[in-house]
Amino acid sequence: MKNTDNSLTVKSSSEQGMGKNLLGFINSNNTFFVFLVLLIVSALLTNNFFTSQNITNLLRQNAPLGIVALGMLMVILTGGIDLSVGAVVTLANIVFAYHLDHGYPVGAALLITLAVGLLCGLLSGYLVAYQKLAPFVVTLAVMSIANGFAYIVSKGVSISIKEPGFLLFSNTYIAGIPVQFLIMLGLYILMALIARYISYGRLVVAIGSNEEAVRLSGIRVNVHKLSVYCISALSASVAGVLLTGRMGVGSPIVGSGMELDAIAGAVLGGASLAGGKGNIIKTIFGVYTLGIISNIMNLMQVPAYPQQVIKGVIIIAAIFLQKYSGGKESK
Repeated sequence: MKNTDNSLTVKSSSEQGMGKNLLGFINSNNTFFVFLVLLIVSALLTNNFFTSQNITNLLRQNAPLGIVALGMLMVILTGGIDLSVGAVVTLANIVFAYHLDHGYPVGAALLITLAVGLLCGLLSGYLVAYQKLAPFVVTLAVMSIANGFAYIVSKGVSISIKEPGFLLFSNTYIAGIPVQFLIMLGLYILMALIARYISYGRLVVAIGSNEEAVRLSGIRVNVHKLSVYCISALSASVAGVLLTGRMGVGSPIVGSGMELDAIAGAVLGGASLAGGKGNIIKTIFGVYTLGIISNIMNLMQVPAYPQQVIKGVIIIAAIFLQKYSGGKESK
C-alpha cells in the first residue's frame, strides 16, 4: 500500500509540474496565442480577410506604426513613456513633404527630416535624463511643440507630393511583399541583433529593472536614457516619411493618436509599463494584432469611434495579461 501511495504521489506531482510548465509556456507566449486566435476569428467572420489584396494592405498600412512601436518599446524598457511620437510623425511627414515641394532632392529632404526628429528626441531625452523631469509631462510638452511646428510649416493644409520616383519606391512590392513592410522588418531585425549581441540592449533593460543598481555599477545611465528618446523620435520620423509616400501628401493630422496605438502594440507584445520587460519580435505581433482588429472592423463596416473604444479596452486587457504573466523578457 505504501508503494502504491508513493506512486500516486509521484504521478500527481508530475502532473502538477506539467500543468505549471504548460501554464508558464502559455504565459510567456500569450502574444502569439492572441494573434493566432485573432487570425482564426477573422477568417470566420469574413471571407475577404485572407485575400492577397487585404493581407498586403494590412502589412503595408501598419508598417509605419510598427516602426513607431519599436522606438516606443525602447523608451518603455527604461521605465519611461513617449507621448510625443504621434506629433513627431506628423512633423516629419510635413517637413519631408515641404522640402520635396520646394525642390529639395529626396536624400536632402530625408536628412533634414531625420535631423528635426532627432532634435525632438534630444529635447525629451535631455529633460528626462539630465533634468529628472517626468517623462509623461516632458513628452506631452514636446507633443504640443511638434504639433505646433507642423501647423506652422504647413499653414494647416496638406502638401501634395510631386516626386514620382519617391512615390513609386514607396508603393513598390518585392516578391509580393510591400517595401514599407520590409523596411520595418529590417529595423526590427537590426534592433533585435543589437539587443542580443551588444551590451547596449541589455543595459537599457537593466535600467528599467533597477536604475540605481546600474548607476552604482558605473554605467552612464543618463546617456542611455537620452539615447532611447532619440531612437524613439528617429523611428517616428522614419514612419512619417513612409506615410508621406503611402498617402502622397503631407498632412498636419496624420500622426494624431498614433502614440496610443504604439503603446498598445508594445504592451500587447509583452512590454511592461513599469520597465525592464519587453520583446522586440513580439512587438511586431502586438502591432499587427491591433492592425487585424482595425482591419476586421473596417471589413465589417464598424464606425471609427467604436474602434477607438475597443483599442482602449485592449490596452487595459493587455496590462492585466502582462501583470499575471510571469518572467521577464528582453529579446
